[in-house]
Amino acid sequence: MSKISFANSNNPSIAMSAVINLPEGFDESRRYPAIVVSHPGGGVKEQTAGTYARKLAEQGFVTIAFDRSYQGESGGDIRQLENPHISTEDVSAVIDHLTTLPYVDRDQIGAMGICAGAGYTANAAIQDRRIKAIGTVSAVNIGSMFRNGWDNMVKSIDALPYVEASSNARTADAEGKGHATMPLAPMNEADAPNEELRQAWEYYHTPRAEYPTAPGFATLRSLNQIITYDAYHMADVYLTQPIQIIAGSMAGSKWMSDDLYDRAASTDKAFHVVEGANHMDLYDGEAFVDEAVSVLAPFFTAKLMAAVTEPAE
Repeated sequence: MSKISFANSNNPSIAMSAVINLPEGFDESRRYPAIVVSHPGGGVKEQTAGTYARKLAEQGFVTIAFDRSYQGESGGDIRQLENPHISTEDVSAVIDHLTTLPYVDRDQIGAMGICAGAGYTANAAIQDRRIKAIGTVSAVNIGSMFRNGWDNMVKSIDALPYVEASSNARTADAEGKGHATMPLAPMNEADAPNEELRQAWEYYHTPRAEYPTAPGFATLRSLNQIITYDAYHMADVYLTQPIQIIAGSMAGSKWMSDDLYDRAASTDKAFHVVEGANHMDLYDGEAFVDEAVSVLAPFFTAKLMAAVTEPAE
């Protein structure tokens, strides 16, 4: 495992921070299939994304977990901006970097993500054909979540006041009044509306998984882009790559994985349900994560690995 930094090809003023994992017995003269791993909203590469990246590297892949622009150890101001269009493009920017590495087989690149990172991964695959296979874990279409609620019980029009609040926040930003924020997970245990989201608070704000660069909130101005965003836009036409979807049977967010499965144009798609798991269990519940990896590893092996190819020229 090595920490690396590289210029974001979409905005070279932003240095992307990432961790790259190499498989056992790595030989730099050969080319390997690679997997990009995207973190949840509010998260960073040192948390669940890093866990999945490490475990998949143990299965023979080069893997890279990264901090999105404006977040974690990556550059960019305004800090904690959660612009989903930029987050989607970040996946492709990481792939741009991978294609420059002589030991990465550029024809064998996959991508996966957890929570909002899964949505961003799907959206990136819709428009970036270099992604040959997609994996999602506890997928969240961040636009749908903010429009329709965690359990899909809210009408989209009811989110209009949030768009208004975000618009006003941009005015306040322009006036130099500081950047208002909003929680991406409950900031206090008492704010959690159910046990599943209480665990989200626990994950980000207790020793369970807290990390200094993962504050669990975003700028309020981000809602302008989030609420009108659809991570699965045109999936019914262009999301044709093989896709493996994984969600917990007890996850309030499972409907967003169902939606992805239904909308994906791919004729090579599968849905694995982890029985007894909720959304957060698939972040760091050891047995649940191992089950997810036991599905993802053979999926990526089958779809990406023509084994290790000939030595790089």
